[in-house]
Amino acid sequence: MGGNSFIAFDLGAESGRTILGTLGGNRLAIQQVTRFANEMKSIGGHLHWDIDALFGSIKEGLHACSSLKVLPESIGIDAWGVDYGLLGSDGSFIDLPYSYRDHRTDGMMEKFFELVPRRRVYELTGIQFMQLNTLFQLYAATQQNPGSFERASRLLFMPDIFNYLLTGETKTEFTVATTSQLLNPRSKNWEPELFSALKVPQSLMQEIVDPATRLGMLRRSIAQEVSLAEISVTAVASHDTGSAIAAIPAEGEDWAYISSGTWSLMGVELREPIVSDEGLSSNFTNEGGVAGTFRFLKNIMGLWLLQQCRKEWSTTVQYDYDEMIRLAEGAKPFRSLIDPDYSEFFNPTSMTGAIRQFCQKTGQPVPVSHADYIRSILESLALKYRSTLDQLVRLTGQRVTRIHIIGGGAKNTLLCQFAANATGATVIAGPVEATAIGNILVQALAAGCVGSLKEMRAVVRQSFQPVSFEPKETDVWQSAYERYNTLSTTGH
Repeated sequence: MGGNSFIAFDLGAESGRTILGTLGGNRLAIQQVTRFANEMKSIGGHLHWDIDALFGSIKEGLHACSSLKVLPESIGIDAWGVDYGLLGSDGSFIDLPYSYRDHRTDGMMEKFFELVPRRRVYELTGIQFMQLNTLFQLYAATQQNPGSFERASRLLFMPDIFNYLLTGETKTEFTVATTSQLLNPRSKNWEPELFSALKVPQSLMQEIVDPATRLGMLRRSIAQEVSLAEISVTAVASHDTGSAIAAIPAEGEDWAYISSGTWSLMGVELREPIVSDEGLSSNFTNEGGVAGTFRFLKNIMGLWLLQQCRKEWSTTVQYDYDEMIRLAEGAKPFRSLIDPDYSEFFNPTSMTGAIRQFCQKTGQPVPVSHADYIRSILESLALKYRSTLDQLVRLTGQRVTRIHIIGGGAKNTLLCQFAANATGATVIAGPVEATAIGNILVQALAAGCVGSLKEMRAVVRQSFQPVSFEPKETDVWQSAYERYNTLSTTGH
């Protein structure tokens, strides 16, 4: 297939991938070139990201692409949000970046609200409150390791770190900046009131650039090391969800999305942020998107619960995800329901133990078999989607008849069917590789190969075949939803 080629690095909390995309005419072809592990490192009782190992894997991916004898137009990197690294004046990193799952932020939200009230923080940022947000990570750092800011000259978020290592340029891309809870969505710039309260110098922050900004050329030394030409590096929608939403094959306006993976991010696409009292009480967030859009969404714990159960069971049995779906299909429906966002599910020593504890506190049968746990998680996620959809419709006034599920969760046919049953909407699953596809197409936008977000989505529709799921057994699911809404971890 002839056309323009682009290299996408999609970095996730468990693994990363090198994807080569080739755009010819109105069709995109992609191939995975390498896949590599990404594991948190425990150092001194804290969880960190090994950026040296990740950057080594990125260079290996570039070298593997060079062996394919393709001359790519550019490179783009997407990753998760909120986590950051600090650069010293000599350009080296002061420490390995902390992981958002580290417990140093426990209790930090409530302490920070003594400085700036919760409502005021939301008025300034429009961002959902989660203890992992950069705002609370920085506050934790000021309490536990204040000397790090005295030695720091620049702060870079995870995708910015690798763009810097590739090019030497220190910029922050808009979509990842919005995840920090440090940016004002109206001014689209850093919020001085929060830095003043933190007593962290705002001068640490970098210039914010839009998705599809050419950052610079690949460093000559790296180009030689990986046997590539000095090609350009593009700031894509570098928050992975921003790239994924850009690749939704949607038309019209009556649709919502779920970017389904470790997290389930469920929302709608808007032209302006919604910062309201009800948005605050419902804990919705306004994150940046491509082409001036905002992702009005809620973060839901997602398949993290299933991943952690699977990891726990791996000492005795190695399940693949298809086997887990088959087990769940044979389990008793609606035996034990959970709230996926229950705080004890964030990073427990034992996920199965945390689920048992929730069921005990809510007066429900405790799961017995692995199938019980899997079915409980998938049913509960679908019911959480219904709850979130009800809130979305109320907050935006937007009619929703279709839900696009993208990312790894789109392969989970049982979850997709459950989501249709619970919400009463048609679920359209795919593409699975939405994040990498969005990354590549934003690079294509920067290169002038596509002209707009609408054209990008047209390419996705012509290149990848989704799977549709129509609602079934809606009366049964409505009854389960009514029961789900009565769950409380107090009073039992």
